[in-house]
Amino acid sequence: MMMMMPIARSGPSLPRLASLRLLGTGASRTAAAEQPELPSASLSFQEPSAFRVKSLGELLRALAVFRLCSFPALVNHCGKLLSVARALMGRRLFSMLLRPTVYAQFVAGESEAEISRSMQKMSSLGLRPMLAVPIEEDLGESSGEETYDENTEAMLECVRISHSNAWSKEPMMQLKITALLSPELCVKLTTLISQRPLDLNLLVRALDGEPIHFPGLNESEVAHFLRGLQRLNQIAEASVNKVRVLVDAEYTYMNPALSLVTMAMMKKFNQDGVWIWNTYQCYLKESRSLLLEALRRSSDEGFGLGVKLVRGAYMDKERKLAGEEGRPDPVHRCWEDTNDSYNGSLDVMLEAISQKPERFRIIVATHNEDSVRRAARRMEELGMDNDGGSVCFGQLLGMCDHVSLTLAKEGYAVYKSVPYGSVEDTLPYLVRRAQENQTVLQGIRKERDLLRRELYRRLGLGAGGP
Repeated sequence: MMMMMPIARSGPSLPRLASLRLLGTGASRTAAAEQPELPSASLSFQEPSAFRVKSLGELLRALAVFRLCSFPALVNHCGKLLSVARALMGRRLFSMLLRPTVYAQFVAGESEAEISRSMQKMSSLGLRPMLAVPIEEDLGESSGEETYDENTEAMLECVRISHSNAWSKEPMMQLKITALLSPELCVKLTTLISQRPLDLNLLVRALDGEPIHFPGLNESEVAHFLRGLQRLNQIAEASVNKVRVLVDAEYTYMNPALSLVTMAMMKKFNQDGVWIWNTYQCYLKESRSLLLEALRRSSDEGFGLGVKLVRGAYMDKERKLAGEEGRPDPVHRCWEDTNDSYNGSLDVMLEAISQKPERFRIIVATHNEDSVRRAARRMEELGMDNDGGSVCFGQLLGMCDHVSLTLAKEGYAVYKSVPYGSVEDTLPYLVRRAQENQTVLQGIRKERDLLRRELYRRLGLGAGGP
């Protein structure tokens, strides 16, 4: 893979930063309405022809799975229902039932040979894989140092698989810090950071192996934190110049700690390229200010900033927790405000990339067609190539293929988030993703309609079916 040129140390001028800040303030609909109207869309996601690359079996499977996913009661209780089914049928029969259905729709496979076959097919369609090891933890699920070390090996294996196969010229992978570091410690660090900011350079020194003492942590917590940072350092060292690592955001009660650790990794490893990326959840009211602060810090301290821009998936839980704890709701008031937040942050990043494409990168990670069109239009206005390297798009494996395949056909860089592993390993991950993405799952009627039209075409039944 071609090495990136070293990043220039000079940041954007003060007027440029000022204009970015003005563009980024205020996520209200009023502010969005004051922005100039973008030209009409050129991308169309209306044609079922995007699905002509799928086999008849794939069409039928997708239609069946999407139909099941359209029932909120099934999605809400899928974890319990699957547990009961597994208990009644036994592990082997349960696995045999899931493998050709839900598992095959959303998971690449278990063995490296299965993953490779899935990725080769994806590559033939112009899509790029972004492998995801389905490991994460939440409060009360901490598993201990031995398990975190095993998870580290799994992440290193993901780096190896991503790099050793010619699936795409710029492979990516996803990483959840809570697979390597206790969620309880992340929550405590978030509390400490809110009281006293932690020096980024201190974390960089800890990544380098220095025995740093962190105020507010006891001896065992410091030891665990240092060990977790070494795990992250090991993965980052293995991935630099090979695979871009996209660190996922999680819940607001631990995100500040996760972001600070990720920023320290960026400062250490993004000097000569953008290898470590952070995720920004635009359904949060603070997302725009966090993104602007990251841009400022990247410019001031001379490291590259990679951004995975998402709307977010934890809305219901965040609101519930805020209500229980008597805190202000961290989530935007309505869907329109979240859209404005996403599109405004997207504009900020594209403007920054147009000025410093070697310093800033973004993956427009969304299933929202309007945001995809907006990004494509803005890229054209700013003179960016469809596959220029600094802007790419991302969707989940098994979903939103009418958008992914259309973008790929038009020459854009498109990644699919690809979990892999056994049925047992991926099932908790899939259940969580399904429950977190209920709005997306319930909004796939258009994709179902396009799949149905393609099925009717093949069966010679015409566009309307029987």
